[in-house]
Amino acid sequence: MSRQGPDDFTPRRYEVRHRTTYTYDDDVTTCYERGFLRPRETPTQRVVSNDVRITPEPDLLDEHTDHFGNHSFYVEVRTPHQVLEVTKSSVVHVAWPEVDLAGLNRWTVESAAEAIRDTGDPVTRATYLLPSPLVEVDEAVKAYAASVLAPEAPLGDAIVALTHAIFTDFAYRSGVTNVRTTLQDLLELRQGVCQDFTHLALGCLRAAGLPGRYVSGYLETSPPPGQQRLEGSDASHAWASVLTPGGDWVDLDPTNDHLADSRYVVTAWGRDFRDVSPLKGVIYTESTTSSLDVGVDVTRLAEL
Repeated sequence: MSRQGPDDFTPRRYEVRHRTTYTYDDDVTTCYERGFLRPRETPTQRVVSNDVRITPEPDLLDEHTDHFGNHSFYVEVRTPHQVLEVTKSSVVHVAWPEVDLAGLNRWTVESAAEAIRDTGDPVTRATYLLPSPLVEVDEAVKAYAASVLAPEAPLGDAIVALTHAIFTDFAYRSGVTNVRTTLQDLLELRQGVCQDFTHLALGCLRAAGLPGRYVSGYLETSPPPGQQRLEGSDASHAWASVLTPGGDWVDLDPTNDHLADSRYVVTAWGRDFRDVSPLKGVIYTESTTSSLDVGVDVTRLAEL
C-alpha cells in the first residue's frame, strides 16, 4: 500500500470547482437533468459554502435529499440552447482520521461479516450487501474475492490487501471502459478507471459478506510541491467504503493504493455509479452530434 504520512490526515479547507459543459450542433429545446451539485456533510467533512450556476438560467432548480442522504438537484431548462454549462463551487473543511488497522484486526473477515449480520442495521446491511445493477457478484468475482479476502484473514490486513491487489492487478487506463462495463468485462480487460476498480472492490467485499458502498467525490488537484499527485485528481473520483463491526465505515481507494485521507472530498454515495452519477438527464433536440467537457479543480485554501 502507498505510504501515507501524518500530514495527509491534518484538517484542511478546499475550494472545489466542477464545471460541466455540453455542446450540441442544433438547438436543445428542453432538458431535464439530475445531479449531485453539493458535497454532503459527513463525520469527516463540513460544507462551508456552496454555489450552483447554470447557463442558460433554469426554469426550475429544485434540491432534495435522496434515499442515501445525498443532496440531489433537479434541473429543467426550457430555453432553446446549444451550450449548457453547469458549475458547482464549494468550500469544504475536511479532517479524515487515520484508520486503526490494528483495532480492525481483532476481527477476521468472517467474524466481521457475522458481527455485522447479527447486530448491524438491517436496511443499511441489505442496501450495501445485495447485488446492484453494476455490481453483479458471479463466480468470477467470487473467485477473485477469495484470493484476497480469505475468511480467516484479519479484517484490517484484508482491507489493505484488497486495495493493493486491485491496484497491482489492473492498469489505470482511460477510454477502455464506459458506464456499461461489467465486472466480468473488467476481469478480462485488466484495465480501467476508478469507477471500474471501485465496482470490483465492492463486488469482493459483498462476496465476503461485508457491506460496501460506492463513494463519489474529488481528490486534491494541486498538492504542495514535493507531494504526489494522485490518479483521478483532474476529474471526479470514486472509491469504496466498507462497513465494519461497530458501525464505522472505512474508505479505500484501489486506484491509488491507499485508504482515504484529508485529500479526499465526498460528494455522494450509493450502491454503485448509477446511484451517484454527477450529472445525467434527458434532452429534446434534433442534434446529431454533441460534446462533453468537464473541468475539476480542488485547491487547498489557507486555514482561517
